[in-house]
Amino acid sequence: MEGKILDELREIIDNSNNIVFFGGAGVSTESGIPDFRSEQGLYNAKRDYGASPETLLSHSFFVRDTKTFFDYYKNNLIYTDAQPNKAHLALAKLEQMGKLKAVVTQNIDGLHQKAGSKTVYELHGSVARNYCMDCGEFYDLDYTMDEDNWQGGIPRCKKCGGIVKPDVVLYEEGLDDDTVIGAVNAIRNADVLIIGGTSLVVYPAAGMVNYFKGSKLVLINKQPTPQDRAADLAIHVPIGEVLGEVVGV
Repeated sequence: MEGKILDELREIIDNSNNIVFFGGAGVSTESGIPDFRSEQGLYNAKRDYGASPETLLSHSFFVRDTKTFFDYYKNNLIYTDAQPNKAHLALAKLEQMGKLKAVVTQNIDGLHQKAGSKTVYELHGSVARNYCMDCGEFYDLDYTMDEDNWQGGIPRCKKCGGIVKPDVVLYEEGLDDDTVIGAVNAIRNADVLIIGGTSLVVYPAAGMVNYFKGSKLVLINKQPTPQDRAADLAIHVPIGEVLGEVVGV
């Protein structure tokens, strides 16, 4: 990686105290969490379940075949041993320094909070939060993944026996209004927007970058994105490698 590019990014960060980060699956792949939308993820889903990830993680499939939904969900979206990588740690450090005002993430793994980030807008929810669909009782991930709490291949509420559903946004479901409003306001008010680990093709989340009216747009993604031309700085290197070097974690 060229030192000049790192110096440019370092200068952008040094000169701003109003940065927002917008991230996707590529932020967590360096923590060992594969992108289920990748070619490998698509292949595995078709081979093992006979359907695409988008179908298996849809609201209608959840209703139609809840048992298979949870089998796929547990085996493909839950990584309890995953730890924050340098990207997560760098962003938490920038927040502690007063430079980063918010993280907006499409990920559901909770690694930003685990790294120490406080202001995190989780557009697609989190595997860490789970609720009984009948009585609303809250359950953490440990409860939901403990098969002693499952009946017929489905996690059940210990109070009423209802289905315990993860607080993640499934395909065909709308994003949470309050989360969207918070994320949009953060992006709209930012001086610098750093986008990382996302190809910017998953909507409606990807459309949020259009609210940015600040001075510097930075893109960090291993592959080119549709927004590269609009960026002040585009870096095609793994994000943990970049932010870890620039921020010093």
